[in-house]
Amino acid sequence: MALQCGIVGLPNVGKSTLFNCLSNAKAQSANFPFCTIEPNVGVITVPDERLNKLAELCKPQRVIPTTVEIVDIAGLVKGASKGEGLGNKFLANIRETDAILHVLRCFDDPNVVHVDGSVNPIRDKEIIDAELQLKDLETVENRLQKIQKQAQVGGDKQAKLAVDVLLRYKAALEQGLSARTVQLVSKDEEAIAKEMFLLTNKPVMYVCNVDEASAVKGNAYVEQVREAVKAENAQVLIVAAKIESEIAELETYEERQMFLEEVGLQESGVNRLIKSAYSLLNLKTFLTAGSDEVRAWTFMDGSKAPQCAGVIHTDFEKGFIRAEVIKYTDFVTLGSESACRDAGKLSIEGKDYLVQDGDIMHFRFNV
Repeated sequence: MALQCGIVGLPNVGKSTLFNCLSNAKAQSANFPFCTIEPNVGVITVPDERLNKLAELCKPQRVIPTTVEIVDIAGLVKGASKGEGLGNKFLANIRETDAILHVLRCFDDPNVVHVDGSVNPIRDKEIIDAELQLKDLETVENRLQKIQKQAQVGGDKQAKLAVDVLLRYKAALEQGLSARTVQLVSKDEEAIAKEMFLLTNKPVMYVCNVDEASAVKGNAYVEQVREAVKAENAQVLIVAAKIESEIAELETYEERQMFLEEVGLQESGVNRLIKSAYSLLNLKTFLTAGSDEVRAWTFMDGSKAPQCAGVIHTDFEKGFIRAEVIKYTDFVTLGSESACRDAGKLSIEGKDYLVQDGDIMHFRFNV
């Protein structure tokens, strides 16, 4: 399931440093704009403590976590919607992602140049928002030109509905609001919106890149961001990218944990960011557990048992008969599949079963 989160932001806010920590792909990181030109793609392991516990119980030959793709996209500048800087490439790369991690500089450092001369995360956010909104407005207006005549002349109900949705988007974008603020009231409207691939319709998380002193509780810049995005229902995450890069260089788990404790963190910002990105993409995890393999599998929230079976293999979905399901907490409490079966904690589920995060599943199928 190749869903991607794109890391975006102005030049020199810490995007590539953060990406390096996430993926160890070592995107070029330097103290000047546009050091990242081609988007770097990293396949990131999603931390899941449940796998470790299941591995202790099952003692499998291998443990396989699930992953999510993170894309480091070139820094944007004012005027990108008109092609300034690397604007066209930047916007095309964002369009291909499923969600946005918007990195904002929330630290002072005279040694790191800011493209606009001073640190102001709200201004930085508004610059990128405005460029994405302008591009979306252009997309909406072009689409309206094509479809309005069709709605008027042909009496096409679907075209009329599309025009209504597009006009609502146009009104919002002209007011400086993102497309995601427009409320859609039906599945048909949602389908129309999906076809538009609007940049500001993508789910977004704001990542505040702070200094070491602010790594635990944040700072005044972070509070400004929280206040500014309240109406967006967006998540705000605090990460100290410089610290994370130092942690990433430590070789052992014990060394990394000691470093975190010294800073006052229970979990690295990178781990929190990966988990949040996974959630932002509306992804959940089901598990398989046995002596051969303990494995995490990714599924879209709201998926039913046959769809999840298809994540393992398309034949499993085609020939789906039933799913045997054990809740993770029951498996850990009782210690094995056979113990769960004996205790009546293994349920038999059919095609309409909505799979839950953490379900341990075994599929029966016939092709």
